[in-house]
Amino acid sequence: MKKEQIVDFTRRISQCNKGELIVIMYDIFFAYAEDANAAYEAKDWEAYKEALRRGQRALGELISALDFRYDLAKNLYSIYVFCRDSLAKAMYKRDIADVKDAERLMRKLYDGFVHAAKEDTSAPLMRNTQQVYAGYTYGRDDLVETCQDSDTSRGFLV
Repeated sequence: MKKEQIVDFTRRISQCNKGELIVIMYDIFFAYAEDANAAYEAKDWEAYKEALRRGQRALGELISALDFRYDLAKNLYSIYVFCRDSLAKAMYKRDIADVKDAERLMRKLYDGFVHAAKEDTSAPLMRNTQQVYAGYTYGRDDLVETCQDSDTSRGFLV
């Protein structure tokens, strides 16, 4: 994963609510799947294995976020475990087809979670974070985001 992606995910996590956090975990999974595809094409097997391991960790986070009081969680659990096992199989077989299968399944679920996250009006999970504003200025290649600190301590006083 590129440094810019890590910074973007960090910013998004600091501003998100519960529904958006699940969408971000899916995006992280897709980023690692892309890394695995790129490493496979380059025949960089160490990077390939590392990307798959990190993808499995993202799936592990999605599994741990499931609330088994709902029947849907049991179905999602089965899908997540299948995808995690597909990544493990792709790792020892060095076959990208299993990664693509897992990614295809996750993409189908992703659309539903994006729609559900739009309906989620709960408060952000993190408090006392920097407020990010975007949209008025543009950089050479992309949108420039500005963080405004109204209180530089953000609640931490020593």
